[in-house]
Amino acid sequence: MINDMRTKMAGMVASLILLGGCTAVKPDVPRIEDYLPRAGRTPIELPGEAPEEAAVDRRVPGEMTEKPLTVEACVRIALDGNPLLQAAREGVAAAKQAIGEAKAPYYPTLDLQASYSRWQSHAFLPSGLSASGIPGIIGPTDDWLTALEARYLVFDSGERRARLASAVARGGMAAEEAAAARQDVALAVHIAYYGLLSTLRGELVAEENLARAEDHLRLARDQADVGAVPKADVVRAKVEVADSRLALVRARSIVNKARGSLNVAMGLPVSLPVGVETESEELTAPQEADLAAALEASLDHRPALRAGLQKIAAARGEVRAAESAYGPRITARGKFGRRDAEFFPEDEEWSAGISLELPIFTGFDRQHRLSREKAELSAEEARLRQLILQVQDEVWTAYYGLKEAYEAFEATVVLVEDAKESLRLVRERYEAGASTINDLLDAQTALARAEVKRSTAELDYFAARAVFKHAVGVLLPQDHPASTSTESEPGHE
Repeated sequence: MINDMRTKMAGMVASLILLGGCTAVKPDVPRIEDYLPRAGRTPIELPGEAPEEAAVDRRVPGEMTEKPLTVEACVRIALDGNPLLQAAREGVAAAKQAIGEAKAPYYPTLDLQASYSRWQSHAFLPSGLSASGIPGIIGPTDDWLTALEARYLVFDSGERRARLASAVARGGMAAEEAAAARQDVALAVHIAYYGLLSTLRGELVAEENLARAEDHLRLARDQADVGAVPKADVVRAKVEVADSRLALVRARSIVNKARGSLNVAMGLPVSLPVGVETESEELTAPQEADLAAALEASLDHRPALRAGLQKIAAARGEVRAAESAYGPRITARGKFGRRDAEFFPEDEEWSAGISLELPIFTGFDRQHRLSREKAELSAEEARLRQLILQVQDEVWTAYYGLKEAYEAFEATVVLVEDAKESLRLVRERYEAGASTINDLLDAQTALARAEVKRSTAELDYFAARAVFKHAVGVLLPQDHPASTSTESEPGHE
């Protein structure tokens, strides 16, 4: 019989091992196709227009968008579909669930217990009772148990409150980091957008330069036909036309690369054709007062600084939680169930009570933990002080970058006008035979370079303006400073 029981127990253990998952496990590896970017058909409302008139379909590759996109529309698309922002939103959602976990200890716990065991044990009896007929072996017998057990932490020296405050602070930190991610994505869209506009302007300049080169080739041929210039001028003009065509090919290639960069910044497929608005915006000169106001505003508006404050609040909560380990804990327990040697058990079994725990010595664990949490709090405070310096440096640098970009644009405006006038004068002299083809083509090249510099300087200004707003933290006005209030705590101590 003993052998049969051993065989049955061995079979039960083997079955439990197999059911417990010791067999070969294959990970659930997804397909890469499930994560490819998809354009979808989400309508985007362009600023200042009715939704039905301004809807832009983010179509599958190969289809053109219905209307050119402004930089604001591109930012809206990015805020809706950029994977980095989706990850940030999930981080905020996870932080909210962590707050719920921190609230859980304020509620009682209830466990359902059900068990079965069969046992046999040797009874160690006093020597006077060993000969009284009482058997020395108890069992074998069955033990069936069903019960409900409830526990509630009445007092924990402030640990729950401290951990909840820390979790709420980490939730605020996640929200601020999400706001920082939105600002970063918006900046990337601005940079990519104005970069694309710069390449489009470069393509237009290349087309105009090619047209001028072809016009100069016709002029050289006309002059050579009447014997006013040598045939070498025609050959030289042909070389300039070929070189201008090559420059146009390169400019168009750069445009295609810039379109792909803008699509990636918006979270769209890289091959999706997207049109952008090419109308020029107004340039305004930065003022010294803007710098002082920006330095002050950055302290309130930069999400990174607000996230740093939340990190400090979370670290303070961990310090208070570590301090609570020195205090007592009071726990109330209650259990009611049935226990018997047969199924369904009929004998009642219950208990109720309250316990107090006060740790006396824990191998200096509490002391080391508290010292560690205090050191981490000091580290977070030092990081915030350094971050403030870094943010102010970013604002300072971005402001003078913006100022430089504006002054550079003003200089290029004069440069283009001078280059145009120079080309006009040299062309008249060439037609009159008082200038060479090299002078004419050099003037043409100088004008092309000046036009490229002007368009580049103009769009550099808008990119610098976006960098300046990002440094201040106002590139997206809706990312206003988050509230510092914390959630109400369930329960008290």
